[in-house]
Amino acid sequence: MTIPLAVPDAGVGHDPWWVILIKVLFIFVFLVVLTLFNIWWERRVVARMQHRIGPNVHGPQGLLQSLADGVKLMLKEDLMPKGVDRLVFVLAPAIVAVPAFLTFAVIPFGPTVKIPFTDTYTRLQLTDLPVSVLYVMAIASIGIYGIVLGGWSSNSTYSLLGGLRSSAQMISYEVAMGLALVTVFLFAGSLSTSEIVAAQSHQTVHWFGADIPLPGWYAFLLFPSFVIYVISMVGETNRAPFDLPEAEGELVAGFLTEYSSIKYAMFFLAEYINMATVSALATTLFLGGWRAPWPISIWDGANSGFWPVLWFMGKLMGFIFFYIWLRGTLPRLRYDQFMKFGWKILIPVSLAWILLVATVRAVGRETNFSRTTLLVAAAIVLVIAVISMFVPQKPKEEPAEVADGEEFDAFAGGFPVPPPIPSQQTEPKSKAGSRG
Repeated sequence: MTIPLAVPDAGVGHDPWWVILIKVLFIFVFLVVLTLFNIWWERRVVARMQHRIGPNVHGPQGLLQSLADGVKLMLKEDLMPKGVDRLVFVLAPAIVAVPAFLTFAVIPFGPTVKIPFTDTYTRLQLTDLPVSVLYVMAIASIGIYGIVLGGWSSNSTYSLLGGLRSSAQMISYEVAMGLALVTVFLFAGSLSTSEIVAAQSHQTVHWFGADIPLPGWYAFLLFPSFVIYVISMVGETNRAPFDLPEAEGELVAGFLTEYSSIKYAMFFLAEYINMATVSALATTLFLGGWRAPWPISIWDGANSGFWPVLWFMGKLMGFIFFYIWLRGTLPRLRYDQFMKFGWKILIPVSLAWILLVATVRAVGRETNFSRTTLLVAAAIVLVIAVISMFVPQKPKEEPAEVADGEEFDAFAGGFPVPPPIPSQQTEPKSKAGSRG
């Protein structure tokens, strides 16, 4: 049975103007309300982990606390420090907040549905592109400029250091995040978000003469890519334990130090929307998007109507809870440890995994060799390589001390080093004074 559609191709981008307006309004309201809820939920969960109560006064169970805090920020005095670049200082929060909303334009919430009280059918997605994932990463990277410009224009050392930290951090982990998605593109054969969701509908493996159904989610099939992406998305959004640009113990509040009132709230809003964006992207690319998880997928109507929106929201909130759990569990890393982890572990492992997956697909396409066997072998090799990174290195031999009368060679170890300072054989003043 074919569903009558508003347009012959049933695609996105051909909806009537009023349908597009409803979708845009829905996405805006959804992200604002989700941010208010996530702030409340984070405070309640972290309070529970720390044996506190959390917000419980404004509204039932304190649900209106986030709204009260937002109104308070809007009504507070908007301070403008002396010596700032006024134009850039004002534009920076908008440069961060606006791209945060735009990224949700290509996220699919569900299949084609009928709009209630009308005869119009539409897909639960604002629009789609052949390169939707690249669009998300390109728009998300624009937010870096707002953070850097906000720190630079504040005319403050703390703000400048926070902005520089954030730019280096987000660029570094965007590289690992992009590499983690390459294997998804190889398996799905597309960069369209809706087509990637469709590619995860089912997976059958031929093993010893039998067809074994497997979960089609790329989180299982491409587990190393999934782990790398999850780690990278935490670093990309400046969240604990990777919240180094806002390290209050070192930089007061980082690039936010000189901001107040509504401009501070816009930075705060963008951070939580970016959390939802990378979580929605992880749901779409690795957890089957809006498709129902097993065993709910056994039900014939699980992936039709408005039910898929519920499955999508459940997966999305699972990632949000993961963010909250990390904040309440792990301490903040040192900046050198954080950058070393990104450049020396995540990026090399991503490149090695891409090479293995590409080799498996090429060999499986050109020969009759079992692709499953190749994938298992590739995964074993990758696990061994990762484990080898954590094997303690052999301790370095201490340089031999120079004997008395022997000439010191500054280039003996390959690098010029200054000669050792001879120890002074002097007695402590206390002993010398007592012998007076």
